[in-house]
Amino acid sequence: MDMILERLSSMVETFSLRSFNIRWEDIVEVIIISFLLYQIMAWAKHTKVWLLMKGIMIIMAFILLAVFFKMHTIVWIVQNVLSLAVIAVIVVLQPELRHALEELGRKSFITNVITFEKPTDERFSDKTVNDLVKASFEMGKVKTGALMVIEQNVLLTEYERTGIEVDGLISSQLIINIFEHNTPLHDGAVIIRGNRIVSATCYLPLSDNMGISKELGTRHRAGIGISEVTDALTIIVSEETGHVSVTYEGKLYRNLDANGLREKISMIQNKEVEENKKRRLWKGRAKDEK
Repeated sequence: MDMILERLSSMVETFSLRSFNIRWEDIVEVIIISFLLYQIMAWAKHTKVWLLMKGIMIIMAFILLAVFFKMHTIVWIVQNVLSLAVIAVIVVLQPELRHALEELGRKSFITNVITFEKPTDERFSDKTVNDLVKASFEMGKVKTGALMVIEQNVLLTEYERTGIEVDGLISSQLIINIFEHNTPLHDGAVIIRGNRIVSATCYLPLSDNMGISKELGTRHRAGIGISEVTDALTIIVSEETGHVSVTYEGKLYRNLDANGLREKISMIQNKEVEENKKRRLWKGRAKDEK
């Protein structure tokens, strides 16, 4: 603790008003670092890194408490394990880091600097909700198994790559045709982004939860698995019973009816944003009509 206080005092002396000599290079350097930090945080928000960072912040708070209360054994363990922890984090985040570097190689740096994308809060339309509900229960009637993953904030790119690109506008007929028996795309999961099916026959991580009922098969275990590692909502149609279930935030909601399924999907639709936009548009038109 004394060493930390000494370093803080030396930093204060170093950055005293008398020693300030700001150059234009320093301003450029601050702008570059700020831009890089913003880009890293924006990227991390849509990956599993964000969840990991929350865990790291909790651990750091615990370490600060250990230093403050002079828990020497814990501080010694942290000092000796820190280097291994950095390597472990890199190994755990290897898919996300590789994807980030690939995206950096694909995009133009200058375009990214001068272009700012508008955040879109509206995820999908009411038509998409109705088509998902209709397709789920049509497949349930004939006991056609299905697995549909609806993406939210955490991008599902690493799972999307395991399948076949579709990029088709969602309709109940398209969904039913994809999961029809003895067709090339029926095996695996489809990934839904917005109002489109982006990929089919995708492989999902299976849950290791030992509390899952033994009567549930691989399809349900995969649905729970993807909900444990991402914020996606997954619709599952059982091939054995025809029942429709939903997984979200690691929880399984079984044997839903049409209203229950529509309620679960609408929960992640951000309907309020969409309705506010329509209300503003309606007001504008009314004004023009006058």
